Amino acid sequence: MSTSMVSSVEAARRKRAFTIMTLLFVLIVIVFIISMDTGQLKLTPHEVLRTLIGKGDAKQELILFQFRLPRMVMSLLIGAAFAVSGCILQGVTRNALAEPGILGINAGAGLVVVLFISVVPVSGTIYLLPLLALAGAGGTAALIFSLAYRRNQGISTIRMLLVGIAVAAGISAAMLVLTLRLNPEQFKFVQVWLAGSILGTDWRFVLALVPWLVVLLPLVFFKARVLDVMNLGDLTASGLGTSLNRERLIMYASAVGLAGAAVAVGGAIGFVGLIGPHLARRLVGPQHPYLLPASALAGALLLIISDTFARLYNIPTGIVVAVLGAPYFLYLLMRTKGSSS
Repeated sequence: MSTSMVSSVEAARRKRAFTIMTLLFVLIVIVFIISMDTGQLKLTPHEVLRTLIGKGDAKQELILFQFRLPRMVMSLLIGAAFAVSGCILQGVTRNALAEPGILGINAGAGLVVVLFISVVPVSGTIYLLPLLALAGAGGTAALIFSLAYRRNQGISTIRMLLVGIAVAAGISAAMLVLTLRLNPEQFKFVQVWLAGSILGTDWRFVLALVPWLVVLLPLVFFKARVLDVMNLGDLTASGLGTSLNRERLIMYASAVGLAGAAVAVGGAIGFVGLIGPHLARRLVGPQHPYLLPASALAGALLLIISDTFARLYNIPTGIVVAVLGAPYFLYLLMRTKGSSS
């Protein structure tokens, strides 16, 4: 194939990816507008518009600016963080089932946060939660990868998946023991948080998460081509001059940081890191310069839709995501088993 043909194919692929990402962004805007009108406390579209331009009453401003908008923005940020984290893990491990929740990273972040909440009140300490969750996620990831690593074989993706499931089960058991020792107020908060109820009814929660995304997302997007090279196999990637150990460490750390910070303020929301990248891959293809930003948009769209339904029926967002994600996970599991047999 000539250079001009390759360039034209790449230009067509870029145009298609840009068009799809634009459509995803437009869908997010539409759902965001609808979500402003949705909730237990009703606001009509006219009331929302008047409030946005500063002509609403005190109650409408309280509902929209102090309760609804922070949670909606938080849904977008958490969805993007989980989806990009899952996309990184799937790319590095070349495992379609890899994602922070399934690998136990979310559980590790949650364990440290629950430990902290059990001894310190949440109010006034919100900015510490991402740091603590990052420590828990990083420690859990290090444990999983060390158990899955073999000196002569490297990291087996199947072994890592099984180890992650086992570690997540052990951490869940530890959290169950911890919750039995909490007072009623702490117990209620932890149970709602573990179910995946977004805590962002305060702009402080948004500000606690934004720095992590501002630092990590540009780094990940900049390293997108590295994930493409890794997917060619270790021998080919090494032959092309890629420092696999260093690049894997950077990408793993970025995935853990995004997931840990998202868990800290969003609770144990699963499957977003699985569904978002798979949906994006079907839309824009496997090339990570397009797949990573498309995954961020798909994850944000998925979570704001789920949170809109959750607010409407007053249930944790994680339950809505689980209803959507569990069947898709089973489908992927059966398809993976079928392709390997």
